[in-house]
Amino acid sequence: MITPLMPTYARLPIAFERAEGMYMYDTNGKKYMDFYSGIGVMALGHCHPHVVDALCDQAKKLWHTANTYQIPLGEKLASRIIDKCNADTVFFTNSGAEAIECAIKMVRKYHHDKGNPGKYRIVTMATAFHGRTLAGIAAAGQEKMITGFEPVPKGFDLVPFNDMEALRSAITEETGAIMVEPVQGEGGIKPIPLETLQEMRKICDEKGILLVFDEIQCGMGRTGKLFAYQWADIDADIIASAKGIGGGFPLGACFATEDAASGMIVGTHGSTYGGNPLAMAVGNAVMDILLEDGFLEHVQKMGDMLGGRLAGLQQRFPEIITEVRGKGLMRGLRMPDIPTKAATVDLINRGLITAVAGDMVVRMLPPLIVNEDDIEYAIGKWEEALTDWSENGAPV
Repeated sequence: MITPLMPTYARLPIAFERAEGMYMYDTNGKKYMDFYSGIGVMALGHCHPHVVDALCDQAKKLWHTANTYQIPLGEKLASRIIDKCNADTVFFTNSGAEAIECAIKMVRKYHHDKGNPGKYRIVTMATAFHGRTLAGIAAAGQEKMITGFEPVPKGFDLVPFNDMEALRSAITEETGAIMVEPVQGEGGIKPIPLETLQEMRKICDEKGILLVFDEIQCGMGRTGKLFAYQWADIDADIIASAKGIGGGFPLGACFATEDAASGMIVGTHGSTYGGNPLAMAVGNAVMDILLEDGFLEHVQKMGDMLGGRLAGLQQRFPEIITEVRGKGLMRGLRMPDIPTKAATVDLINRGLITAVAGDMVVRMLPPLIVNEDDIEYAIGKWEEALTDWSENGAPV
């Protein structure tokens, strides 16, 4: 018999009742440090007072209005974010998947309006994740997501991760864009080298095509800059964002330059809930914190510390940890001989929440408010687990 909640998740037998800051508490009162942030969503931790106040204040005034009216809070949030990147405009969504859909539509409309409707194909990288819509799974090209949902939309050309020769070869007269995650999340916490991102920018300029960055997991301060592509000192044409932008509230966004968005005129795209007053109030509250003096510098400092402490674990347990990956507060440990699902369950039982990623990696996405003591606590839990696995064998 099917369960009341559709069984599309392998849920663990844990239910959380409340949370605050870096910690979550289950229905039995057990305390856990959250080093996953609900897949990088809780950027400011749980129940951040400023975000809670903004949500409650707005909830007493106005939750929703149709996008046929002015939404001043949305105009404010849009202006604040585009002021910190090279984008000129934004379409607000409810999720990252919707932001990707908007980006794909924008690529096609751009070339259509330029008189090149045949330039609709998008080059993507293997092991990427671009959401669960039909276009999203087609863009990622992973068999495990596509099987059973064929036929998927056409128009995506997959190349191996960081293979620039293959990428150049994949570009044809029908190519309209390159779309990549500057740091792959689900694929195994794999940063694309900065020189590769810079080369992509050159290729797009040479070919007259658009460069689209999927920053849904790696953006909004996660790597120590507002967007991860900014480390390469290049410009984006389109940026898909979500997760941390709402600090726990469903919110996504598709940012673009004026040129890339030139075809997105009245009637070309829409969303019933996207950019509603409640979401915009929360988004502005999140930006209040992200834009505070020294906040992103704090993320960089904590990211360096976490990376260094994880590297120390690798030195102590080289027979288990083969690679430390990531940037900023987006980190992963590759452990080929340890079942990653079992590892995360073991860590949760010890009071540390992490998660599985591809390529036999355990993923860590702590809230950006993490401090030195929090990192030391998490490393202590890792040391306990690794010592146990080293002496008694891998968890099952």
